[in-house]
Order: sequence, then C-alpha cells, then structure tokens
Amino acid sequence: MDRKIRVLIAKPGLDGHDRGAKLIARALRDAGMEVIYTGLRQTPQMIAEAALQEDVDMVGLSILSGAHMGLVPRVMESLRESGLADVAVFVGGIIPEEDWPLLKEMGVHAVYGPGTITQQVIDDVRAIVSAAEA
Repeated sequence: MDRKIRVLIAKPGLDGHDRGAKLIARALRDAGMEVIYTGLRQTPQMIAEAALQEDVDMVGLSILSGAHMGLVPRVMESLRESGLADVAVFVGGIIPEEDWPLLKEMGVHAVYGPGTITQQVIDDVRAIVSAAEA
C-alpha cells in the first residue's frame, strides 16, 4: 500500500471518557496512519458525515457507556445511508464478550476490550484495509 491508511476515531453517545480513544488514535498515528479524532458526544449522523468528508478507510468507535448495542447499529445505518457501506468499522471499550458476535453480525470487523495491546489494533487495521483493497 503506497498511501496512508485514514482512520476516523469517534466517541458516539454521551460517554465522556476518551482516554482509550486518544490512546488508539495516537498509536495508529505513530504507526504511520492518518487519524481524525472527532471528539466526545458524537451522534451517528455526525460520525458518518465526518467519515464521508474525511474519505476514511476505517471508523473506530470507542464506547464505554454500555450503550453499544444501541449506538453501533445506528452508526452502521448512518454510514450506509451516506454511501459508506464499504468503510470498515471496529469497536473498542467496555463490551461484554457475549455481544461481540452480535456486533460482528452487524458488520463490525473487530471488537476490542480493555487491555487490548495497541499493536493488535494496528495490525488488524492494516490487514482489514489491505483485504478491502485487494
């Protein structure tokens, strides 16, 4: 791949904790990716609009509030409505493992819980974007 991978990191909903999102954003940036961080309290529509404007390859959602089963479907729908059904999505945060298969059925490519090694996220983002371009 001869261009930089572009990743949007977003905090949907009312969750005000962004340390993990900023940590992942910095790790991806330090790995040579272009990272756009939308900040706190984004609506699904705001996230889709930012993804469209920034022409991203992937969207990362950070959700610590427990509202992932309500927010993720709305973000996925907003992306589809914006013509971004091909943009890969990963989710990180406090997400019970029993919800991971359900999120993947919705189209989420990867789910990360507390303690995930940042190199795993970097490697996965590269692999997912490369596979999409192949």
